[in-house]
Amino acid sequence: MRVLLVSAPLTGHLLPMLPLGEALWEAGHDVLVATGGDAMGADTGDLPVIDIARDLSFARIAARSMAAHPLDARAELAGTAGTRMVARLFGAVNEELTDGLVTVVEQWRPDVVVHEPLAVAAAVAAARYDLPTVLLENSLFDGPSLVRVTSESKIMRRALRRHGLEDRGLPAAEVVLTTAPRSVVGERTGLPMRPVQRGGGEIPAWLRVPSDAADRPRILVSRSTAPGPGADPMPGALAAAAEVDAEIVLVRPEPRIERRARGVDRVRTVGWVPLVDVMPLCAAIVHHGGSGTAMGALSAGIPQLAVPGAGDRRHNAELIARRGAGLSGKVTAEALRRLVADGELAANAREVRTELEAMPPPEARVPDVAALN
Repeated sequence: MRVLLVSAPLTGHLLPMLPLGEALWEAGHDVLVATGGDAMGADTGDLPVIDIARDLSFARIAARSMAAHPLDARAELAGTAGTRMVARLFGAVNEELTDGLVTVVEQWRPDVVVHEPLAVAAAVAAARYDLPTVLLENSLFDGPSLVRVTSESKIMRRALRRHGLEDRGLPAAEVVLTTAPRSVVGERTGLPMRPVQRGGGEIPAWLRVPSDAADRPRILVSRSTAPGPGADPMPGALAAAAEVDAEIVLVRPEPRIERRARGVDRVRTVGWVPLVDVMPLCAAIVHHGGSGTAMGALSAGIPQLAVPGAGDRRHNAELIARRGAGLSGKVTAEALRRLVADGELAANAREVRTELEAMPPPEARVPDVAALN
């Protein structure tokens, strides 16, 4: 069976899809990854990749969309726009991806197309050739809702019209796979699949010592890897460090923050490290609210402080706080102390970890995909 795996041209969108792609590959199926942008730099292992976004500029599309809708843009930066701006932004992205994906489907002839919610161009290409699709959720947002609002955006309708789909729209995915814990996001209609993040890489010896074996509890502080607006939690953590009896570890701090951190008691800095491997060694994590880091902390079973911000970051932070597995808000000394001292937060975080561990792994979902052939 041939499986086309499609993500929007962003690394954070592709990485959650790779475990399923690798499971399909290991089961003997042919898998081709179609993406672009900075996702082309992701390590896809044995999976071949085709660039479908060579001429696409995500920054240009974002700037144009925000300039055309300033009020919604302001709400998007605050994380209060819902799906209005994401539909416009990714509608424009997918409109540019559609024709290339149709060509890939025509030439490579996959049997099944697997895509994430913000890669609806894949669903268009699949519908053009009457192929079954699998929708693989890769965030805490409801996947079918994202597909619907993006495909219904004004600019995406042009692609549907070009390919004869405007009147009947996109058919629903035959299989929906959800990786979000239901106790955090509520009931979902999809089949559950355990989220798997790949680790690997060097970890300094001092950071390999588990937090509970160290002199003080360790709080990891991470910032977004993606360019663009978003609160950096590191200045707040650095300012509060003197009032917190914990080891504060700043991961990939900006140069000015790294200089300020030198000599500050109980604060250490480290370059790139695999967060998925480091988080279980820590008592808690503070981060920017991105879905990848949020899901990683839930999988590690540690409390998290998610700073609300642009896009889905406020949504993620509020869901985590509502579940009681972490906090949402600014980085303060009080919040940091609560992260390492509140037993209820820790217990709730461990409960979510147990919930995720009970979900079927990607390998268990290979038959569900293969059955569509």
